[in-house]
Amino acid sequence: MCGIVGYIGGQEAYPILINGLKRLEYRGYDSAGVALTGKNFQIQKCKGKVADLEKLGVSHPMKGHAGMGHTRWATHGEPNEVNAHPQTSYQGNIVLVHNGIIENYASIKKHLQTRGVRFTGETDTEVLVNLIEHLYLEGDFSAELAILSALNKVEGAYGVVVACKNEPDRLFAARKGSPLVVGVGKGEYFLASDVTPLVVYTQNVIYLNDDDFAVISRDNFILKSIKSNHLQPEIKELEMSIGEIDREGFAHFMLKEIFEQPRAILDTFRGRLLPDYSGIQLGGLHQVLPLLYGVKRIIIVACGTSWHAGLVGEYFFEELARVPVEVEYGSEFRYRNPIIYRDDLVLAISQSGETADTLAAVKLARQKGATVIGICNVVGSSISRETDAGVYTHAGVEIGVASTKAFTAQVTVLIMMALLTGRNNGQLSQERYSELIRELVAIPDKLKKVLEQDGEILELARIYQDVQNVIYLGRGVFFPVALEGALKLKEISYIHAEDTLLPR
Repeated sequence: MCGIVGYIGGQEAYPILINGLKRLEYRGYDSAGVALTGKNFQIQKCKGKVADLEKLGVSHPMKGHAGMGHTRWATHGEPNEVNAHPQTSYQGNIVLVHNGIIENYASIKKHLQTRGVRFTGETDTEVLVNLIEHLYLEGDFSAELAILSALNKVEGAYGVVVACKNEPDRLFAARKGSPLVVGVGKGEYFLASDVTPLVVYTQNVIYLNDDDFAVISRDNFILKSIKSNHLQPEIKELEMSIGEIDREGFAHFMLKEIFEQPRAILDTFRGRLLPDYSGIQLGGLHQVLPLLYGVKRIIIVACGTSWHAGLVGEYFFEELARVPVEVEYGSEFRYRNPIIYRDDLVLAISQSGETADTLAAVKLARQKGATVIGICNVVGSSISRETDAGVYTHAGVEIGVASTKAFTAQVTVLIMMALLTGRNNGQLSQERYSELIRELVAIPDKLKKVLEQDGEILELARIYQDVQNVIYLGRGVFFPVALEGALKLKEISYIHAEDTLLPR
């Protein structure tokens, strides 16, 4: 996962790009870079964080009105300056930033090497930028046709922003499996991997869909598919405040988002629980409720933290509704031949709604004829558009590297769905149903009481900060919670952590 920003307009691009990368650093912090485009590319990149890149900009100022930036979480190639984005083509005509994986990069690289193209790094992105330049020069294509031709030759996932030295007044953008959003201003356009860098400048955005290709100049936006069919862009208005993307006095975003959990859980069930605790209403599931109430098997697909939430959901559905559940890792689900029946219900869970493997699993399940329900946080995201029905969490913007409030909001939705199913398939009495709804309503206040002990929690952290290994133990529903706890410790502290079931 990497973060992309782009800008073209009348303002100085560099500060816009740097500020955008700061908002996206949760998507990667191994290396970072910026390119200002024009008749000559100006490029700065480095190993490390965006703050390290910003220091370069102070000592060597960059000026220009269009450009792109990238913050990287290394996949192909070690994190260093050579492998950092933006990547420039062999002869210097093309520059691009990329989020995703080009799966057939090795065969393309081998072919390009036979045609005299030289490579300096180890990334699949360098293969893509050189393929575009090769088609641009050898095929006598325009930049637009060269990019389109290259994208039709590669396999895998990408969100890209591309510029050509000989066409300095345009940026090109495309997506397939990796998110990309365009912010619409007056005489200017902004690009980013999610909306957090855009809300400072505009409330109007265009979400690119898979296979969308955009040609962007200061005063014009043309949307096509990568097959060159013209499309009509749909401009949507963001429902987000600038306050949501500020730390608001907290030391860092993860701490802020931990403390936002009571509000996030409350917002997720607010308006969905009847005032007298007698029932639950999930409007986004209205058209699939008969299937939900009579379902014989549920398959949950997700990745990472969302997978752990799905494992928690498995316990709820099986205990409260007596429905068998299988929880599948999205990446494994898509690369095998899973058994899916037409009367199966598939739940796809993703905070962003853009998780590539989960999205691929959704498409596979629908091809097999199953009904698919999405659980995600971002309105208008790809999974919300690809599924038959769904429930939005209301966790709000999540910027911290490690998911916190998104996990508990997803678990809240799964609890409500399990309760609703159990009551309507006859497994829960009305008395027990209402009792559990009351317990759900009480959770935000209980969480607040836990968070009031943050001083004591900090003291515990100081005691254990130098340990080398941690084992998380859990039984029943607390086993996936142990999985999530171990993941958080590894992600944030780089302390070795394992998880295991408690012995019986």
